[in-house]
Amino acid sequence: MSQKSAPAGEGTAAPRRPWDARSLALIAVFAALIAASALVPGIPVGSFGVPITLQTLAIMLTGLVLGAGRGAAAVGLYLVLAFAGLPIFSGGRAGLQILAGGSGGYIVGFLVGAFVLGLAAQFIIRRFSARRRALWFFLAATLVLVVVVHGLGVLGMMLNLKLSWNAAFLADLAYYPGDILKNIVAAIAATAVHRAFPDVLVRRVK
Repeated sequence: MSQKSAPAGEGTAAPRRPWDARSLALIAVFAALIAASALVPGIPVGSFGVPITLQTLAIMLTGLVLGAGRGAAAVGLYLVLAFAGLPIFSGGRAGLQILAGGSGGYIVGFLVGAFVLGLAAQFIIRRFSARRRALWFFLAATLVLVVVVHGLGVLGMMLNLKLSWNAAFLADLAYYPGDILKNIVAAIAATAVHRAFPDVLVRRVK
């Protein structure tokens, strides 16, 4: 029976051990990347305290490159450090109180989104050739961003800011154009990373 778990010419895709030394180093590096993206000055949008930042780009790239377990771990490490008091949320904020503000739902969405997108990335890597990955990465990132990150973001604004669904949804729409552009960049960058380091997500067994 032929193997369908990896594109032709790339060997069999085997799961990569998620907690070896290399993986732990990658988790730390991508957590730092997320923190750095949050420190880039954001663009204020509306009056709800949720600026446009580069964080979604970093989160999507993390999921696409590291996969589900390590991607969620990188985001989780970033959140733990920020909740513990390091000023690495957007605008130099820190602490658990951010979960009670307009950004709270998006913060939760970052963690869930990285995990879900990581699962999608693992499937894409095993099923599609390098030439087709950028498109599938973009489609997966956009679907996860809309359903998970924006979905939880809208829910967070409804709960924390007492907005109606219509008001929260309309406020959330302002972030779509920038996020679509960031997803394009994330998909291209992730494709380049996987092309240069084909075993970063799955181990190739010849």
